[in-house]
Amino acid sequence: MAYNLADLFEHSVDVMPERVALICGARRVTYRELEDRANRLAHHFLDAGLTAGSHIGVHLHNSIETMETLLAAYKIRAVPVNINYRYTSDELAYVYGNAELDAVVHHRIYALRIAEVLPSLPRIRHTVVVEDDVGGAGLPSDSVPYEEALSGSGDRDFGERSSEDLFMMYTGGTTGRPKGVVWTHEAIWRVLGGGLDFYTGEAIDDEYQQSRVGSQGEPTLWFALPPLIHAAAMMPTFTALFSGNTVLLESKFDADRTWELVERHRVQILIITGDAMGRPLIEALDPARTDTSSLGVVASGAALFSPVIKDAFLEAFPGLLVSDSIGASETGFGGIGFATKGESQVGGPRVPAGRYALVIDDAGRPVEPGSGIDGWFAKGGYVPLGYYNDPEKTREIFREVDGQPVVVTGDRARIEADGSITLLGRGNMVINTGGEKVFAEEVESAVKAYRDVYDAIVVGVPDERWGHRVSAVVQARDGRGVDFAGLEDHVRQSLAGYKIPRLVWVEDILQRTPSGKPDYRWAQGVTKQRDPDHRT
Repeated sequence: MAYNLADLFEHSVDVMPERVALICGARRVTYRELEDRANRLAHHFLDAGLTAGSHIGVHLHNSIETMETLLAAYKIRAVPVNINYRYTSDELAYVYGNAELDAVVHHRIYALRIAEVLPSLPRIRHTVVVEDDVGGAGLPSDSVPYEEALSGSGDRDFGERSSEDLFMMYTGGTTGRPKGVVWTHEAIWRVLGGGLDFYTGEAIDDEYQQSRVGSQGEPTLWFALPPLIHAAAMMPTFTALFSGNTVLLESKFDADRTWELVERHRVQILIITGDAMGRPLIEALDPARTDTSSLGVVASGAALFSPVIKDAFLEAFPGLLVSDSIGASETGFGGIGFATKGESQVGGPRVPAGRYALVIDDAGRPVEPGSGIDGWFAKGGYVPLGYYNDPEKTREIFREVDGQPVVVTGDRARIEADGSITLLGRGNMVINTGGEKVFAEEVESAVKAYRDVYDAIVVGVPDERWGHRVSAVVQARDGRGVDFAGLEDHVRQSLAGYKIPRLVWVEDILQRTPSGKPDYRWAQGVTKQRDPDHRT
């Protein structure tokens, strides 16, 4: 029995071939059609000399072809590698080289940048170009046209696969170089693909269970808004496909269009990444103009989801289930919390401590519930094999606690008296000011709850007296000015005085990664380029 992502998809094809699998723009593909096209691309890969263990870069924004490429790679036991399509040439050359890519599939809009870096990467011996409607038309490319690559056999004749086949996911690199996290197929399926019960932690022991149960009911319509280059969208999409559901995709995020599509397709589950999508969505919502009554679940993960935004969803949609999951490329699913109105406007998400989630101290010992000690969030159970080509960093975060392998990602956390775990923030984003430690995410949550602020990124700015000063780069709401005195009073109501931003910069737009995470390096750059707009 192989717990393999390609096998799990094929199980759905075999029992629900005529169901719609994916919708993107005006296109709809059934499970049978998706299978046929993925098989054809897989045969093309084999004809190009790619095989088990080959690394195939997926340099694509959201599209049906993105999922076809992933499935085709898994079918031949190759390793698809997610590529952030916003990378500069230098960043792209680093990831292509670090991942040791053998081939790349890309949208035409990225052709010029790819052509710029390929001469320095002789290992890449094959490229395929996908047409797009977001600016790529007419750009030159020497890559094989995608539809031409699909001209071969559509047969499923690829041989036996393994639960130990490899899955690789590069991190966002918001605070450092991107790193490739290597999982086995079984492990990633367990933690993010439905192979574990998310609530009980119990393992599914039947690879046919998801497709069998899915075939017995009507499909659910999922709308995955984040980029498929991130696990926050890729794995929910696979989870939906393993169960015979339908997934709606868009090439880019647009809040107004999202609600139009929710109405048109009767979307039931909306996948988002925190405030970066949640805030523009709630501000674009017009119940008088759009029928969103089909929506039952808003599921967020991978980024800060402020209580004020959760409250807005709960107010707009009585009976809506709003979930906030924690996790990372290195941990997979770490826990899930469900929003209730009136939550504290500060602090990170709180999730139940499961059999695989714990908090450890600096010495690697489990922290007792209710002790008040801040520790490190650790995840046990099914964990990755390590970082690709980075043994030193692998040894740093992949450890043992009580003889069991765990991942310690650098997130600070506290285990409460009731056994729940509160995420405090990234350890490497802690601001030390006058000997006090301040978590950037906690301050961001409070600042973004202020009426004049649309978005905020909090960083530490070096200071001779205090070591660092808590500082905020903010985006004003609707182009209005920021009442700095009012902002300070607002933050002071929920946070201690030493946590209040002492320096504030106002920018027209804040930069975030495609997954919605704050770009802290960009924010630090803003603080170095000019004087602040406000000092306290």
